[in-house]
Amino acid sequence: MRSAAERAALAQARARLDTLDFFPRPVRMRFVRLLSTPWLFRLPWFRRFDGYTMWDLILLRGPVAEASGDLVVHELCHVWQMQHHPVAMPLSYLRGYAANRYEVEARRAVEATRPPPAS
Repeated sequence: MRSAAERAALAQARARLDTLDFFPRPVRMRFVRLLSTPWLFRLPWFRRFDGYTMWDLILLRGPVAEASGDLVVHELCHVWQMQHHPVAMPLSYLRGYAANRYEVEARRAVEATRPPPAS
């Protein structure tokens, strides 16, 4: 069962992604989970990340209630990518990270949907 913070963060991120036309179908949320797993990010491979997506599971370094909207949008975009490219997307990381087309697309999703700053 999802917590209130998890439901709110995922709903806000989905609303942002729903404004994009990256894929023919919107992100399917039925099995998506957003969890805080600080212990995972102490492991060497994960130290460089604040969030990590494994198919429908989004893992965060910090508490869900404190996660930035941009981080959740970025990670939920990866869920969306994997829903449309379940093999190609994860395998693409074997060729690198920073210039990976899926990373670039997730960063673009954040930029394109970021609310304007409050005045």
